[in-house]
Amino acid sequence: MFAGFDYGTSNCAMGVISDDAAVRLLPIEEGQPFMPSTLYAIERELICEDVGQRIKDPTLRQTFINQRGNQLAQARRVRSEEGIAADEQSLFVGREAFEQYLALPEDGYFVKSPKSFLGASGLRPEFVAFFEDLVTAMMQQVKKRAETSLGCNIEHTVIGRPVNFQGVNAEQSNRQALDILTLAAKRSGFKSVEFLYEPLAAGLDFEVRMQTDKTVLVVDVGGGTTDCSMVRMGPHHRPQLDRQQDFLGHSGERVGGNDLDIQLAGKALMPLFGMLSPLKSGLPTPRQAFWDAVSTNNVGAQSDFNSQRTQLHLQQLLLDTSEPNKLQRFINLRTAKQNHQLVRSAELCKIALSEAESTSVDLSYADQGLSCSVSREQFASAIERPVDKVMALMSEAINQAGCKPDLIYVTGGTAKSPVIRAAIEQRLGDIAVVDGDHFGSVAAGLTVWAEKLFR
Repeated sequence: MFAGFDYGTSNCAMGVISDDAAVRLLPIEEGQPFMPSTLYAIERELICEDVGQRIKDPTLRQTFINQRGNQLAQARRVRSEEGIAADEQSLFVGREAFEQYLALPEDGYFVKSPKSFLGASGLRPEFVAFFEDLVTAMMQQVKKRAETSLGCNIEHTVIGRPVNFQGVNAEQSNRQALDILTLAAKRSGFKSVEFLYEPLAAGLDFEVRMQTDKTVLVVDVGGGTTDCSMVRMGPHHRPQLDRQQDFLGHSGERVGGNDLDIQLAGKALMPLFGMLSPLKSGLPTPRQAFWDAVSTNNVGAQSDFNSQRTQLHLQQLLLDTSEPNKLQRFINLRTAKQNHQLVRSAELCKIALSEAESTSVDLSYADQGLSCSVSREQFASAIERPVDKVMALMSEAINQAGCKPDLIYVTGGTAKSPVIRAAIEQRLGDIAVVDGDHFGSVAAGLTVWAEKLFR
């Protein structure tokens, strides 16, 4: 059996071809086809142990045990010291991961959107190995749930990939990320693994419904990346297995919904935690620690935020600031490890502003009774920089193609925002804009391509 697998920055989804030849996205969480890309472990060391226990292939399992001997020994030690029973669930994914983190943010290990980290430059081997385990743990769970729903094993898959995982050292970054994803897929039980650009996958889902040939600009604004492709599409192109001549231009960068959340958290929420408070000297408060706190998709920023250096820096700022109550909130937020929760609040605010002109953000978990109101206008102002990057990527793909598109096909969860949609329409004038299935089009297109490759 084969499947299309959208291992997304925000959500995971998996699709198969039904008996009626239509794409069907499988329920993988609470009867729904989308699972948030989140993971929570009671202890970080137990992630490796969970992965090893779920590898079915004897050769791959033994290789893993040999490579992770020290980590597995640490996991056994942690279980003994913390009194965690061998049969006690230690790892959670999706909404369960969110629930565990929100209930006990100071305990355990929580990660959102691990795909954002896979292309990070300068990772030491032990960090690469850890990301391999993170991705594998999530893939194993998604695959198991999909197979339970389907009633049979899934052995072959096409996984979506952005044009570039990172903007810097793109070639090396892409190779590292794809190596991690490939190894994770193999350890999850896939015998064959292929990759397809995510905007092209979204375009293939749209192409199934096209009645005439057109040149289409596919704009996929996802949680972690934005990818644009200029593609010749339609009934005359659809049957071809080799589509290289139809792909006229590609662009992509690590900018997406996570960046909008981060910018909104920094500019709309962090002032409540002292970021804009002047010092007693009249000088502005240094802002780096505040931005490090909300940059949850940046390994280096998170390391700096949790360092002793930052702790000492904040203790000094507490003496120097003119608004110590606000800064104390920030210190308490850091101590309670609630920075992920703050960015989640910004994400929920963004989602609410897709339907409303303004919304209230509840921050009572950080300080009793704390909240603030955010308008769509404030949101638009906060995200100007990442939106400009999205517009530049669209222009780059068009310039590579050397022609204008006949229409624009927009997909990706972030593209649901009226602010993003308005920017796209304004940039390209009178060219028709068509909305896809913002969450399911990539998984559907990957499934269409998997059928071409594996049937």
